[in-house]
Amino acid sequence: MTMRSSFDILNLVRQTILKLRPYSSARDEYSGSASVFMDANENPFNAPLNRYPDPGQMELKKKISAIRGQPPENIFLGNGSDEGIDLLFRVLCDPGRDNVITVEPTYGMYGVCAQINGVERRNVHLNRDFSLDANAVIEAVDEHTKIIFLCSPNNPTSNSMEREAMIKIIDGVDCMVVIDEAYIDFSTGKGMLSLLQEKGNLIVLQTLSKAWGLAGIRLGILFAHPVLVGYLTNVKYPYNINSLTIKEALKGLDDQDQRQRWISEIIEERSRMAETIAILPYVNVVYPSDANFLLVKVDDPLMVYRFLMGRGIIIRDRSSAPLCEGCIRITVGTKKENNLLMDALKMIKP
Repeated sequence: MTMRSSFDILNLVRQTILKLRPYSSARDEYSGSASVFMDANENPFNAPLNRYPDPGQMELKKKISAIRGQPPENIFLGNGSDEGIDLLFRVLCDPGRDNVITVEPTYGMYGVCAQINGVERRNVHLNRDFSLDANAVIEAVDEHTKIIFLCSPNNPTSNSMEREAMIKIIDGVDCMVVIDEAYIDFSTGKGMLSLLQEKGNLIVLQTLSKAWGLAGIRLGILFAHPVLVGYLTNVKYPYNINSLTIKEALKGLDDQDQRQRWISEIIEERSRMAETIAILPYVNVVYPSDANFLLVKVDDPLMVYRFLMGRGIIIRDRSSAPLCEGCIRITVGTKKENNLLMDALKMIKP
């Protein structure tokens, strides 16, 4: 399928969403400063938690805009990236008619959201070396394909997708292409965000859960064309990001030096772990990683998983994922945690 010369997002949005009259609060309609709030039936006591949070999260969007170089109108904030993924289904995909494409193995929530929303998921496999087959993805697209999901760096394979292959897909289809960059800060690649202004069908997902160390506040970031951001905003619940999350996100984003120190230490530990694990007699492959985890192929993944669990060390058995036969996934921890893991792995007798 060849992409039209004038791509129009409105051709992809569901008719029910185009006709939707979204919920609107007084604070959606008011942009000035006020000292008396008597519009939302809030308790006047217990400030500041008695007040509903900013439904548009404008202060936080401006902070993210300054860091990532995208205007606030291109930013949608969700309760984790999972909310953004789910809303894309709800805005773009008609249940029972439309389909999405995932490239396996990949992050499991794309498939879960497809099933929840009654949308067909078409699976295209990566190549055996985990590289992206752009032609296979494009060939899987038809007139009912609304979204293609590409995770780069990919979970669970830990590698970045080839930039040229991703661009070929974006330019070669007439649907939205989501590039999930949850792990981009651990990669040597620059990601795809710089192409957002010129690629109308590009969506980029990022998160504060990984490099920023803020998984507990559940803050996901979706970058897209302002028209699509507008429809996502219409469909989301009115106050989807709570005040405590906004406060902690602003605080975390203020300390970019700390974030960079964490990234550097994780990358250094990732290399040390890979070298140590690779020489163990039951380890077959430690795959190159652009993420904060390692994918490791071993003789008996279930045995390794259970052995470590018995010592209070939890990893992930990924041997049932396509192309990941015999593989475990290990997150990079602190130096102390990594030492405990590696000492335990050395105790396993093949």
